[in-house]
Amino acid sequence: MIQTPPPCIPSELLESTAFLLGRMGIKLKKRVMEDLEAAGFSPWDFGVLALVADRACETQATIADGLGLDRSQLVGMLDGLEERGLIERKRDPRDRRRHTVTATGDGKRQLSRIRTIVKRVEDEFLAPLDAESREQLHALLVQVAQYHDPRFSPAEQALAAAV
Repeated sequence: MIQTPPPCIPSELLESTAFLLGRMGIKLKKRVMEDLEAAGFSPWDFGVLALVADRACETQATIADGLGLDRSQLVGMLDGLEERGLIERKRDPRDRRRHTVTATGDGKRQLSRIRTIVKRVEDEFLAPLDAESREQLHALLVQVAQYHDPRFSPAEQALAAAV
């Protein structure tokens, strides 16, 4: 029986950082989505819960802006999280037109579960890299992300830049 070699990627594409980042990003995103969905969550649930847990009183508008979502899209996501008892929305006492969003105790527990899933997938995906290489890759990706989108800057750095 003749074995055919596996399809290969042309060297031009292997030399393209854009191609490699894009292809690996798609593979990683697909895997995270599959594992989160198997646990009853979406990447958006992760984003919302992480934002809300990080900042105790967020408004719906700032959550949408932080995640780069249309505000009307966020309402449906929040409805689902609220129905599951993971978040709580209250009218902002300082501005009755706004709602604040907080994570419930169960929301914080589920966020911990989501973090574990994402960390496991990340560890499996980055298995070929040692700890130092992972840190270096992460630092470089953060640097690129911050250059293109100020939302990736640490909160204190973003506040300083705004002043």
